[in-house]
Amino acid sequence: MLFQTPRPLIILFSFLIGFASVRGAQPEAARMEAGGKIFAEKCVMCHQAAGQGVPPVYPPLAGSDFLLEDRVRAIRIVCEGLSGTISVKGQSYTNTMPAQVLDDAQVADLLTFVTNSWGAHYEPYTAEEVAEARKDTQFPTYADLVKATAYPPLPKPPEGWKVREVAQVPEFCTRLATNGRGKVYALAQVGSVYYVDQESGAVVPVIKPEDYLGSNRDDLSAMGMMQDSEGRLWIVVDHRVSMAGEKYFQNEVTIYRTSEMSDGHPAKPRKWFTTHYPYGVGPYNHGVSTIGIGPDGMLYVNSGSRTDGGEPGTDSHYFDGGEVNLTAGIWRLDPRTENPSVDVIVHGIRNAYGFAWDKDGNFFTASNGPDIDAPEEMDCVIPGKHYGFPYQFSDWPVKPHFPYPYTPAPPAGVTFTPPVENLGPAGGGSAEHPIGTFDPHSSPCGMIWCGDDFPAPLGGGFLLTRFGNLLAVKEDVGFDVLSCKVERKGDGWICHTNTVLAAMGRPVDVARSGPGRALILEYTRPTNFKDKLGFLPGRIVELAPVQK
Repeated sequence: MLFQTPRPLIILFSFLIGFASVRGAQPEAARMEAGGKIFAEKCVMCHQAAGQGVPPVYPPLAGSDFLLEDRVRAIRIVCEGLSGTISVKGQSYTNTMPAQVLDDAQVADLLTFVTNSWGAHYEPYTAEEVAEARKDTQFPTYADLVKATAYPPLPKPPEGWKVREVAQVPEFCTRLATNGRGKVYALAQVGSVYYVDQESGAVVPVIKPEDYLGSNRDDLSAMGMMQDSEGRLWIVVDHRVSMAGEKYFQNEVTIYRTSEMSDGHPAKPRKWFTTHYPYGVGPYNHGVSTIGIGPDGMLYVNSGSRTDGGEPGTDSHYFDGGEVNLTAGIWRLDPRTENPSVDVIVHGIRNAYGFAWDKDGNFFTASNGPDIDAPEEMDCVIPGKHYGFPYQFSDWPVKPHFPYPYTPAPPAGVTFTPPVENLGPAGGGSAEHPIGTFDPHSSPCGMIWCGDDFPAPLGGGFLLTRFGNLLAVKEDVGFDVLSCKVERKGDGWICHTNTVLAAMGRPVDVARSGPGRALILEYTRPTNFKDKLGFLPGRIVELAPVQK
């Protein structure tokens, strides 16, 4: 989050310090020339040659009150990027600007040019001023930024397979979608949808957030997308809102569906379904995300938990009753109706960011676990069953008020269905010490079923991405793609797990791109947590068999 000084103080400070320097030293011609070249290379596409911007998408720099009222903020925006809603000259803008890979002197030259062009005349920026402001960004030095912006080497594929970079995405993307007919789409967290040309690597915007999400997009995230057999895109959006008649903040969940085609691509998303429930306490509102059509033609949707493990919370704006009926479970809706209702088919699944069906129609999910060191779960979903959360974690024993002091006691008469046991050799389990199911904190994400068109060793199993740990743990886990081959064991399931690709830049989703081929979406670029590198948008990588 960027530091935001209260506006009255900004104005006062700017008047005393910044505005007093309006008649400051004239910038050197060489610096203006250097800054102008950087502007032409990095900025002109969005902000235009005369700094007029492209309202309401890209804000103007010429005469920008937002730019001129806070020198430190202006530096930080260049050095670490900006997202969210801002106001410039009375107009709201909600977009994403990535960090610019410029050293301290280049940032100073760029900002000197921008604040001394188009009729403005402000004190030139210095490299020392930039270096000091950069210290408080997610990239404290230019070297940190360079390291974070570097895409990692492509991971080594299994024998008989190859990997290639397909495209670099311009925003943080959360999902890939395809109906198997060649076209692939990527969903950005802010709601943008891009067409990904697999041959040229072009990433072309086809749906903009303003096309369907309106102007108020604060506290909004788009976390689910799929494409159906008719070519329509279905997009899941969560939005924290304050609603009339509701005591607590609400998570407003909307499923949009495109209504027509434009230039060969899905267009004009319309609201298809909307509901809401109390927003989660702390940072644990996982929201509604994964969406897919099952073998029965019904629409299945993951609704993640609103708590870490059932805690009540302490903020009066947030509901203190733990989970509710709509959270920590799987929804089923009829995609053929225009007025759908939710059937919550199972409870006790904390956050199934990935799910898929095997060749026999068995429904498997992969879920993220709590902050304590419980394994992350893979579950075989059977309607009517309960999978434990928040009363039980993974395959740990059930006790009253265990393992957190606030963990509620299990409901009387409810039997919990155990997760799939991982026998390894990857993902944290082994034949001697199976776990249910993956390393704690490894964050399993998107998954697909690999059918007979996938050669060995992937055919007949799930391909599963793991985002990687977001907590400091003894060793980094995740940042990889696993192959999980499941089989029945009595009334339950076991899986044999192998590493397919590692180390990756937090892979968050996977999609079939053709017979025997898969596209993997990297959310960002760093391949571990320990280096504490800041996030920048990632890329899409293809895994394909070597043609013989």
